[in-house]
Amino acid sequence: MKREEVRKRIAAIGIVPGIRLSREEDALYAAETLYNAGIPVAEITMTVPGAVGIIGNLRERFPDMVVGAGTVLDAETAERCADVGACFITSTGLVHEVVETALLRDIAVFPGALTPTEVIAAWKTGADFVKIFPAAPVGGDQYIRSLRVPLPQVRFIATGGVTQLTATSFIRAGAAAVGIGVELMPKDAVRLRQDQRIHELARRFLGFVAEGRAVPE
Repeated sequence: MKREEVRKRIAAIGIVPGIRLSREEDALYAAETLYNAGIPVAEITMTVPGAVGIIGNLRERFPDMVVGAGTVLDAETAERCADVGACFITSTGLVHEVVETALLRDIAVFPGALTPTEVIAAWKTGADFVKIFPAAPVGGDQYIRSLRVPLPQVRFIATGGVTQLTATSFIRAGAAAVGIGVELMPKDAVRLRQDQRIHELARRFLGFVAEGRAVPE
């Protein structure tokens, strides 16, 4: 999947599920269930056991799923993820060697940032998006709104504390997408294989994104 297509699909869907589970089979289940629920995007963090293999597994079985690697902290790991077909690479902060590797491999990349200085530095690397983390503790949607005023050209992904109560506000404030973890994939729902519960949460969050875009600032 080409970088430009990945960027467009993430922007269109508006949700990047962050899958950070302690078992490989749970991570696969979560990604597959969200795919079937209408969210064909999955960020498999490197803290998941067998994360690189999971990315390769999902890319092979679901060629149209936008599967990426999260919490990538070095070039070697970025290369391994690229080799198995990762569609995007992201980190909690700005790791230059990770961004450089992604760009050399023509893979979408969104480094993390928090302060305006960090956002500008991340955007100037040529990143496709800048992940604002942790968004909720530093002001939530108001913080995204404040960043958007001087930096309207930056495509933001708000992550860290996005909930059912705040997702619409983040989108309305100008975030291109929101990163969501346990609010979308509760650990007990994954453990108990509660497909319908996860499907309902996916439906709600897709609705929150649509609502936020229907009534922009």
